[in-house]
Amino acid sequence: MPHRYLPMTEEDKREMLKVIGVDSIDDLFADIPESVRFRGEYNIKKAKSEPELFKELSALAEKNADAKKYTSFLGAGVYDHYIPAIVDHVISRSEFYTAYTPYQPEISQGELQAIFEFQTMICELTGMDVANSSMYDGGTALAEAMLLSAAHTKKKKVLLAKTVHPEYRDVVKTYAKGQQLHVVEIPFQHGVTDLEALKAEMDDEVACVIVQYPNFFGQIEPLKDIEPVAHRGKSMFVVASNPLALGILAPPGKFAADIVVGDVQPLGVPMQFGGPHCGYFAVKAELMRKIPGRLVGQTTDEEGRRGFVLTLQAREQHIRRDKATSNICSNQALNALAASVAMTALGKKGIKEMATMNIQKAQYAKNELIKHGFDVPFAGPFFNEFVVRLHKPVAEVNKQLLQKGIIGGYDVGRDYPELQNHMLIAVTELRTKEEIDTFVKELGDCHA
Repeated sequence: MPHRYLPMTEEDKREMLKVIGVDSIDDLFADIPESVRFRGEYNIKKAKSEPELFKELSALAEKNADAKKYTSFLGAGVYDHYIPAIVDHVISRSEFYTAYTPYQPEISQGELQAIFEFQTMICELTGMDVANSSMYDGGTALAEAMLLSAAHTKKKKVLLAKTVHPEYRDVVKTYAKGQQLHVVEIPFQHGVTDLEALKAEMDDEVACVIVQYPNFFGQIEPLKDIEPVAHRGKSMFVVASNPLALGILAPPGKFAADIVVGDVQPLGVPMQFGGPHCGYFAVKAELMRKIPGRLVGQTTDEEGRRGFVLTLQAREQHIRRDKATSNICSNQALNALAASVAMTALGKKGIKEMATMNIQKAQYAKNELIKHGFDVPFAGPFFNEFVVRLHKPVAEVNKQLLQKGIIGGYDVGRDYPELQNHMLIAVTELRTKEEIDTFVKELGDCHA
């Protein structure tokens, strides 16, 4: 078995101590008073060899119900999608796998070009003018969009649709607290943002209106109707969007969105038990100097050759954090690269076909469930998720489904008390007709 890490020998330790001019490791802690030093034994297992540790961790991992052994209908922000084989091959190359911040463009052209291509493709998908090099994830990207809106408009009120992902809403509220922003949640009607409630909350103090497209329930928010309301009083229109859905839906840029954010996990990034993933952040041209994080630009060198550099960024982003427009420091360049490779491999036609399959298969599953007597509370267009009402608690049903080798949908009642016993079901292009039919049958048996 190949060793993943080279162990440190006693000779290595002696050489390092000699170089820094101390006799022992204890000397490194001389400034810590003896009275506060821990001299006991930690209550942890004794160290194992690498092969032994590998076996133990593998046995623990085998206990997980993963999507390779189980058929998954769980989405709610993290999805089981096809990932082209070339993605792993490219991101495993050492020049990308171990790359750090590309401060020195002369030796980082490959990394910078990869980021530039990511930015370009995100702009094409969202219909926006400028995109940054990536964010930590979709939730923090949305919170940064709120902060940019508040700083740009110099207003303190934020209207946040309740159909936005519950975890995203929690992140937004956490960020808002530190900046003394007032977040007002807008209720939903028939699975989409209540337009009349939104109109009632609009005033001259609103910094931005935030919606999700498709929203948490999988429903397609009517951006055309929301946009004129959102722009009253010079407030900003912020849209969080699934980038795969934009392969077939009209992009938010077509509806005059000011900022579009989201998570690129559906495009080439594995589920990975919920992360790490990769957020994206795209804006209108007028906001490009206020965009958080890094931005890679294209230029030419002295000999006229195409080149790439970090651009349009104040030094405060890196060395004077209290003066910065944003406190995101690093980014998710490796996962952004994975998304870039996946989008390149699929191409425009492939992404559209993939998005279409999501809609078709989810629609088939919904129709079959309705035939079997299930109530689907929200009508209207949706992408690859929809909500069904059950007669039993969702947790109880999911436990029964797991015994049949199926990972069931998300328990919506956890976040929406008014929707107890409602399950959010995700159907991606990877689900076969046989898997969907089996799920419908087993759900019906659990539901009876």
